Amino acid sequence: MNYALRKRVLVTGGAGFLGSHLCARLLADGHDVLCVDNFFTGTKDNILHLLDNPHFELMRHDVTFPLYVEVDEIYNLACPASPVHYQTDPVQTTKTSVHGAINMLGLAKRVKAKIFQASTSEVYGDPTVHPQPEHYWGNVNPIGPRSCYDEGKRCAETLFFDYWRQHGLRVKVARIFNTYGPRMHPNDGRVVSNFIMQALQNQPITLYGDGAQTRSFCYVDDLVEGFVRLMDSPDELVGPVNLGNPGEFTMIELAEAVKELTGSGSQLVHAPLPEDDPRQRQPDIDLARERLGWTPTVTLRAGLAPTIAYFEQLLKPA
Repeated sequence: MNYALRKRVLVTGGAGFLGSHLCARLLADGHDVLCVDNFFTGTKDNILHLLDNPHFELMRHDVTFPLYVEVDEIYNLACPASPVHYQTDPVQTTKTSVHGAINMLGLAKRVKAKIFQASTSEVYGDPTVHPQPEHYWGNVNPIGPRSCYDEGKRCAETLFFDYWRQHGLRVKVARIFNTYGPRMHPNDGRVVSNFIMQALQNQPITLYGDGAQTRSFCYVDDLVEGFVRLMDSPDELVGPVNLGNPGEFTMIELAEAVKELTGSGSQLVHAPLPEDDPRQRQPDIDLARERLGWTPTVTLRAGLAPTIAYFEQLLKPA
């Protein structure tokens, strides 16, 4: 690749589930990648296959502290994203979203870099509008057990838009809906990893509530393609832009699909619905279709196959 065309790209949270896939994609596209992670939920195992690449660099760093590097683009993915992890230290979760955004925006301002914020569908809370379009302001509990993540991400969006308005910074804001694939943390408490781990071990599959609540599941390769397209889009497309798969499934449908694909004999059991757990989640992706030419292509069953294979490898005896 022409050296002049090679971008220097910083990925915070780069050793996490999404970050590791993004790092690999950026390297494949011919860029220099600086992966920054404090390894709270990320792991070196996710990026072992990248460490020998001369265009890949790993730095242990917490984004709640300033970072001084020279880069052309920043993808800010740093933040625990599953309730099990972000509720472990809710104050630190909020600091990661807010202080992390301030520090990365400050870096982008200093070096005149374009910066991408990995926001979340959780900014919509327990939605009263279905599916959720970007102009919907959400229905969020500001003082509940999930608020450290939901409100932290909402505040980060505010900061990004204020830096755009006040400083003319080139920013991109994506709202990520449920994503799954290889390298998900096996104990992150998310429904796909939970169901697969339980099914592979023939343990009861836990459905919260009646199992009729819905989610939309996007395969990680589709999501990363959306990231890159948004970052490469014209500067006037700031966002927020929903990125997710609009296919909607009940928890019972997901559990049955996992049972079938794993050949598991697990029984389905019910447990109480967690506080503030949304009943419905489905993205309106008209904006991404129109402005990015992006739409997910991997079906749920097609994406579950490599995801299950990944967890099978994890469960093999050493």
